[in-house]
Amino acid sequence: QVWQIRLDMHLLNHDGNITDAASIAGIVALCHFRRPDVSVQGEEVTVYTPEERDPVPLSIHHMPICVSFAFFHQGTYLLVDPTEREERVMDGLLVIAMNKHHEICTIQSNGVVMLLQDQILRCSKIAAVKVAEITELIQKALENDQKARKEGGKFGFAESISNQRITAFKMESAAVDTNDVEEEAGEIIAKADPPSEVFANPVLHTPGTAQIGEGVESSWGDLEESEKEEAVEEEGESEAAAFECEKMETEDTSTLRETKSDEPILLSDSEEEEVVILEPQELPRKTR
Repeated sequence: QVWQIRLDMHLLNHDGNITDAASIAGIVALCHFRRPDVSVQGEEVTVYTPEERDPVPLSIHHMPICVSFAFFHQGTYLLVDPTEREERVMDGLLVIAMNKHHEICTIQSNGVVMLLQDQILRCSKIAAVKVAEITELIQKALENDQKARKEGGKFGFAESISNQRITAFKMESAAVDTNDVEEEAGEIIAKADPPSEVFANPVLHTPGTAQIGEGVESSWGDLEESEKEEAVEEEGESEAAAFECEKMETEDTSTLRETKSDEPILLSDSEEEEVVILEPQELPRKTR
């Protein structure tokens, strides 16, 4: 029988370099975790509760910490711990995982930049310094957490929650006496100063009409002069367009009636005073 341990990470806010943040969070969670104590006698396995025996930590021999390097202009510029905006414009990324003993655990490179040997060695030296600093911070945080647990004080996530603030998750309970609420309210009203000026009629700071409540749709303020002119112009254009459309329909109807008539049409020339009779098929499309 073995213990199965699964580490899940939930991303709350991504501002770049999520690999380094995830590696630190993961190794700290594994170092902080405690499993139940177990005893094996023959084929009998006993798992003890925290009340029976103190949970025991995992056997972690070293802490691999990731350090990311962003490259710009084909490796000319080097940047440690890039942000989300810097990652958008970088040419390549190099991730080195190392422990405090200067042992490289893994190297990962991606992007369109070709790195030289000297560049990788330079990044490894920088990573060694960063890993030593981060490992020291992790060990101090774990020691402070263990010390706080033994003393029975606040530790872990509870320590980051501040009470007595409007943005806090919880507030300490306080008793409120509600027996003499009406009397106290009356005293407060009696001691309060009367208003300096009382208006019998409502005051409208802007001209126009207004209505509150159900009924007619509310209308606030009058239209300005420019808006009135635009409304009149739009109304006039719409009326002109409607009149033109109606005129065109009337002309088309009269033309259709003339062209479909079977009777011959008489056309007269006032100068020569001659009368010409045309058949319907010889008429032009429109005849006046």
